[in-house]
Amino acid sequence: MDYDDFYSLYVSMVKRISVLMGIYNCASTLAEALDSLLAQTYQGFKVIMCDDGSKDNTIEIAQQYVDRYPDKFILIRNERNMGLNYTLNHCLEYADTEYCARMDGDDISVPERFEEELKFLDHHSDIAIVSTPMQYFDETGIFKVSRLKKDKIVSKDDFIKGTPFCHAPSMVRTEAYRKVGGYSVDRKLLRVEDYHLWFKMYSSGYRGVVLKDPMYMMRDDRKAVARRNWRNRVNEFHVRKLGYEMLNIPYHKRIWMLRPLFIALLPTPIYRYFHTRKTK
Repeated sequence: MDYDDFYSLYVSMVKRISVLMGIYNCASTLAEALDSLLAQTYQGFKVIMCDDGSKDNTIEIAQQYVDRYPDKFILIRNERNMGLNYTLNHCLEYADTEYCARMDGDDISVPERFEEELKFLDHHSDIAIVSTPMQYFDETGIFKVSRLKKDKIVSKDDFIKGTPFCHAPSMVRTEAYRKVGGYSVDRKLLRVEDYHLWFKMYSSGYRGVVLKDPMYMMRDDRKAVARRNWRNRVNEFHVRKLGYEMLNIPYHKRIWMLRPLFIALLPTPIYRYFHTRKTK
């Protein structure tokens, strides 16, 4: 074995990334999601799966991967359904690596995702958060692709109109998670726990970048419209109100906190049009 072979073996054995993965009623898609992680070009990671009270056979499928790859997968459980913020904090308790990456049980990470995100963080010590745009797909294929012309350094102003980072494709320095106490567990923050997390990290002095190329495929379908309910939009209004205060957003720009309430009132056909139209 020459030096390059030895180094490649060493890198593959050392775990530098903990993948935080809340799983809930995703039996039909979980294997595809986990297989996309096993196909990563960088393999120095472990996956911490936390089942949040699934009613289907999600746990059985997750356990199969634990049994087949005991050095790669960990399975823990909540006693009952607690929500994503609590679930991800439960995963964080088992994270002992330099970086934490996110992944959802119904999505797909492209093979180069971990390698590219890790490379960026290793070469930019001043950056704590890295994410990528996403490809949105359903049973008919990819229907929307978000893409940037170049890597984007996220500023405080980028928080005004919405969350600046896609949550599921993100990789974050574990120290940043620890510094802000992880995700805030509050029913008023459900479905916007990531937006609140970024507000907390930026108010603590951490900064992030969105890489230009999409390296994550998000399964998104008609249910996205069903999730556009009043409760979730009120939660987004609430987190904007909190976050604008954290970052001292100018008062004349805080009118944007009303945006989620306006969206909730849009007729469904109009919302569906804007949600599914392709972007470049």
